[in-house]
Amino acid sequence: MHTRYFIILVFFLFSISAVAQTKLTGGGSIRGNSNDNDSTSLNRSNGFAKLATIDMYVEFNHVLDSTQIDTTITIKKEYKFNYLQKDNFGLMPFANIGQTYNTLSFNSFDSKTSPLFGARSRHFNYLEHEDIKFYEVATPLTRLTYKTAFEQGQLLDALFTVNLTKEFNFSLAYKGLRSLGNYQNALTSSGNFRFTSNFKNKNERYNAIGYVVMQDLLNQENGGLKTEDLDNFTSGNKEFIDRSVFDPSFEDAENILEGKRFYFEHSYRLTKKRDSLISNDIVLYNKVSFEDKYFKYAQTSATSDYFGEFFNSSISDKVTLEHFNTSLGVKYNNSTIGNVQLGINYNDINYGYNSIVLLSDQNIPNRIKSNFLGLEGSYSKTYKGFNITSKGGVNLSDLFVGSFLDASIKIKLNKDMTVIGGLGINSRLPNYNYLLYQSDYLNYNWYNLDSFKNVNTQQINFSFLSDKLLNAFIDISNIDNYTYFSSVESIDDFNKITPEQYSKPLQYFRVKVQKEFKVGNFALDNTMMFQNVISDEDVLNVSSLIARNTLYYSNQLFKKSMTLQIGVTSNYFSKYNMNGYDPLLAEFYTQNETKLGGFPRLDFFINAKVRQTRIFFKAEHFNSSFTGYDYFSAPNQPYRDFTVRFGLVWNFFL
Repeated sequence: MHTRYFIILVFFLFSISAVAQTKLTGGGSIRGNSNDNDSTSLNRSNGFAKLATIDMYVEFNHVLDSTQIDTTITIKKEYKFNYLQKDNFGLMPFANIGQTYNTLSFNSFDSKTSPLFGARSRHFNYLEHEDIKFYEVATPLTRLTYKTAFEQGQLLDALFTVNLTKEFNFSLAYKGLRSLGNYQNALTSSGNFRFTSNFKNKNERYNAIGYVVMQDLLNQENGGLKTEDLDNFTSGNKEFIDRSVFDPSFEDAENILEGKRFYFEHSYRLTKKRDSLISNDIVLYNKVSFEDKYFKYAQTSATSDYFGEFFNSSISDKVTLEHFNTSLGVKYNNSTIGNVQLGINYNDINYGYNSIVLLSDQNIPNRIKSNFLGLEGSYSKTYKGFNITSKGGVNLSDLFVGSFLDASIKIKLNKDMTVIGGLGINSRLPNYNYLLYQSDYLNYNWYNLDSFKNVNTQQINFSFLSDKLLNAFIDISNIDNYTYFSSVESIDDFNKITPEQYSKPLQYFRVKVQKEFKVGNFALDNTMMFQNVISDEDVLNVSSLIARNTLYYSNQLFKKSMTLQIGVTSNYFSKYNMNGYDPLLAEFYTQNETKLGGFPRLDFFINAKVRQTRIFFKAEHFNSSFTGYDYFSAPNQPYRDFTVRFGLVWNFFL
């Protein structure tokens, strides 16, 4: 299904591009960058010259942080050329592309004031509001991304954007994946459709952005290898090198996450803009968002030795969430005071199921519904090398009690060195699937809204940024009422997964250091993270050391018409009690029985850029056959074997 939609979209984009190309007169050429450095930030262009230059192609997010469209090839591009299309340091992929990732680290702070939808393991490729990009381009731009998958299938991502006028832009994009995988019942199939648009009138007093995102992420689930088969995997038994020979825990289950989000934001400046040094600027804004999503787990025949007793032999669990949010506020910009924003918002939430579950000792309701008002605000000021920013919000609700404050100060010491200090405070209810869950499996039914308290997080963080010295990031967190899924072995010899809340304070510390050394055309890029958790019980497990080291060679060849990269990347994390994966919840849980890790992952890559095309070739985990087969992404979930993959990113500037 996804491949058909993708082919139709690509055909549509090429048709538009062809028409646009025939209509371009004199203004259709483009000059590339004279160097191959990373992209730099710039303001949005107010007009287009006859000869389009690369700085006229801009993407930005909902807070209007603009970045030049980047067609360079750097080591950072190598790190981002993956399914998520972002640096996945600290994430451990599962065997098939499109499956989930185990988190080796933990991000304790967020700025949400309401619970999140469950099935968090399905959300790595679920595009959130912050992931949506808007564009402003001098001529039509098409970008195609392709990468091979495992066995049958491929990853394809197509983007087309055009400015119909200097003031109005729209974009269409679709990312589709289908990969069969090397193990039985491990197929993945996903689609992410995006439509965005932005507009500003000629005097720029009125601005509007909006988008529609439709996503579906389907995974077949097999429960991993059976415990009795682990020796056949770790020993390198030749009869099982073909991974399809393994009989997994079950072969008839799948889960799917689907979501639709509609967003519109517009603003109007009340004051007239006379010059760039205007002392007072007043802007009214309004935002409207609606998201409708569901998660479903289906299984043909119940597996009692994996999940326990069941109500129905054919499993079909489905939970939905409808969340409407709108806000109205004012922004005030004063050259002396700074930028101040104040607003009021309204939320309407409807989460749950279609029926009530009656247990012998408890009745499980079917819905959590609420509507409430909230307050939001932000402040920023730049003065003599200091940049102060803060934002906060609070819910005016007795049920969904929540608040957050996120503040930072940035100091630029000189052209090379920058220091950032921050403070984050957050309080909100645990995610919805901790509060209410229903299933055809008896053990997966609970209601904790009356008993679970808010998770309270306080975090301080520091960053030191210097190309000459190093980049360092430190954060220290204190967490009260930490909430997690726990594994308890039942008398029937299966792991019973239950939501738990840790009643004592928990302290978490991590430091990340990054430094690249260059000698001629050779470079060594190093990233290391050290972590520690202080608590009376092992409720939050993280790897104490995560490391990534890349040795590579880069050069420009054939009269600088091609840029070439050749290198080897090593990934490593120390052994620890790695989180287990539950396919019914699509969540990871804390377990303290099995230590995993301590194995290297070596990838050899050759990347090249020719004009606006970037080509990626990688031999992934080429050391798998000679460093031992004891590599896992989670208990009973093997990591991927050696494989060769190919991909490219192709930009068309018309």
